[in-house]
Amino acid sequence: MHTFQPMPTDVLEFNPFTKFGKEWALVTAGTKEKANPMTVSWGGVGVIWGKNAACIFIRDSRYTKELLDKNDFFSISFLPSQYREALAYCGSFSGRDNNKFEKAGLTPAFRHGIPYVDEGNFILLCQKMAAVRLTEDLFLTPDIKKKWYADGDMHTMYIAEIIDILAR
Repeated sequence: MHTFQPMPTDVLEFNPFTKFGKEWALVTAGTKEKANPMTVSWGGVGVIWGKNAACIFIRDSRYTKELLDKNDFFSISFLPSQYREALAYCGSFSGRDNNKFEKAGLTPAFRHGIPYVDEGNFILLCQKMAAVRLTEDLFLTPDIKKKWYADGDMHTMYIAEIIDILAR
């Protein structure tokens, strides 16, 4: 196990455009018995309802969505660049029938009972506050459905309070 230090939000230096959009992250949901990491590149951080918050977007078809819906907590793990292949694996294969931690060469860890990826160098531990399923009638730009949802596999946006931040 690696050593993490708690990170206060007032010293946080975090570029969400780089962290989510270019480097990607692993969202991990589940329990000690069954946890699953999934690569995400859509997400963000900010303040909502008076809370420091993160949002992630998960498609209906993903196994991680089932685990997110069953549990109140999840993590967002940001990994060093040497784990790019593990991120690619976790974004391409399902954890329904495979242990993605094992197959991707990653180690599950837990804090407050919340699963996260031990190889991460920056972890957001989150408690769900809202889950909003995106539907076609919500889109204000006509090309969104055609470009991103031609197959009908929609996203749910999860908005969560960041309850703890871990950093190396």
